[in-house]
Amino acid sequence: MDVVTNIFVGLHIIGIASLLGGFLTQMKAMSAGTARFVPAMLHGALTMLVTGIVLVGLNQAQDHTVNNIKIGIKMAVLVVILALVYVKRDEEKVAKPLFGAVGGLTVANIFIAVLWT
Repeated sequence: MDVVTNIFVGLHIIGIASLLGGFLTQMKAMSAGTARFVPAMLHGALTMLVTGIVLVGLNQAQDHTVNNIKIGIKMAVLVVILALVYVKRDEEKVAKPLFGAVGGLTVANIFIAVLWT
């Protein structure tokens, strides 16, 4: 079961890399006011959501303790990110504050995962 859990952790990390990488590649465009949400950001957020749910299920199935408050906050932040990216995915330009909010929430989600013990 540990192998399956580790595979999903790896997929979860790939999802966050896709979301954050998509944001970072658009930073220059953001300063010019032409940033947009690229498909990698949407796919990364969806990957994170699915793998995160699976990881919680796997941990509970193995009777590991799960910090439900932490998971709830991470999921709420991810749902906001996913909603913003999904709604604005077809627009040619996204406002700087909105685009920056997605980047900030993504980084916040990473720090919640790493620093909240």
